[in-house]
Amino acid sequence: MDRRHFAALALTSLAMTAAARPALAAKPGAEWDGLVKVKAKRFDKVYLRPGADFRGYTKVILDPTEIAFEKNWRRDYNNNQRSTSLEVTDRDIQRMIEEGRKSAAEILQKAYTAGGYPVVTEPASDVLRVRTSLIDIIVRAPDVMGPANVRTYSRDAGEITLVVEARDSLTGSLLGRVVDDRTIDDFTMEWRNRVTNRMDFDRQVESWAKNSVKGLNKLKTLSPIAG
Repeated sequence: MDRRHFAALALTSLAMTAAARPALAAKPGAEWDGLVKVKAKRFDKVYLRPGADFRGYTKVILDPTEIAFEKNWRRDYNNNQRSTSLEVTDRDIQRMIEEGRKSAAEILQKAYTAGGYPVVTEPASDVLRVRTSLIDIIVRAPDVMGPANVRTYSRDAGEITLVVEARDSLTGSLLGRVVDDRTIDDFTMEWRNRVTNRMDFDRQVESWAKNSVKGLNKLKTLSPIAG
């Protein structure tokens, strides 16, 4: 993914800082906001509301993806640069956020549509509201337009945490939440640039999007959710 894109995804969770971020900081255990932790194969942590019934949902509303970088990432990155021309600026951050949101929206819409869930904009009894946040983003080599002869090599593009919330679109009732931490890793040392960053980022988001759709299908077979 474009480094800015990757970072953008990260920034997507800024709006979510008021919601999921504090909860994550609290290190939720077996219960979280009335949800109960369940075993999951596709994600690190999955919490569901006992009694929730997902069988009636046939469409989704996709809220704009929220993005947030790791709190000290930019400071620490800039402190390690030899020149101010290599530092991440406010403008770089805003660009990354905008590009990341756009990319995430396209990937999510494609995945849900392909999975049989039309994306709509109006709440209804058969519509599930999905909020996706990408937070605690760390980019190993953000794409700032510095000297052309400067290259950064790394085994991974960075780190990112996914948070997904599922709510009833009419009542706003929280039905489930997913948290998944990933290192965007190729396992090979390579030159990091906007092309490789964007490819790695898109690959991870696509995987999350497809797994989210598979998870929703699985929840239908398990509904109503046991307490």
